[in-house]
Amino acid sequence: MKYTKLMKERIRRVNVIFKELGYELGEGEMTENTYTSSFDKDSEFRGGFFIDDESKFLEIAFTFAFSPRLVTFIQERLEEMLKICYEYGCYMNIQKFDDFNFSVFSKVYFAGLNYYSLKETLKDFLFCIDDIKEIIEINSEGQED
Repeated sequence: MKYTKLMKERIRRVNVIFKELGYELGEGEMTENTYTSSFDKDSEFRGGFFIDDESKFLEIAFTFAFSPRLVTFIQERLEEMLKICYEYGCYMNIQKFDDFNFSVFSKVYFAGLNYYSLKETLKDFLFCIDDIKEIIEINSEGQED
């Protein structure tokens, strides 16, 4: 893949900062104008990030996938999930395929991307994911199918 110098530098910079923060990176995937990779820390959390040649942002993402049987369960909690995203400055997306997906995103301007900005963005992003996990936690006791 032939990338511009700017795109190559963005990829290098993002990879270096993630590693400095202690994250393991998956094998990156390159297409004509984008680069994607996964990241995880201590095998407790796995997210992904996207670099688009035409975007001024590093985009970080995590997706919750639910079976169609849980749509009502999620709909009942959706407002609270949206409030949590807003509280932590995250974006969200809902998609319905075979599964029902709720994705959470965060963005960082490349112009301000450094160790501390990514560290703080990831901290808020992970708090957001954890708070949503608490909202959608399914206990086997007392839950209906």
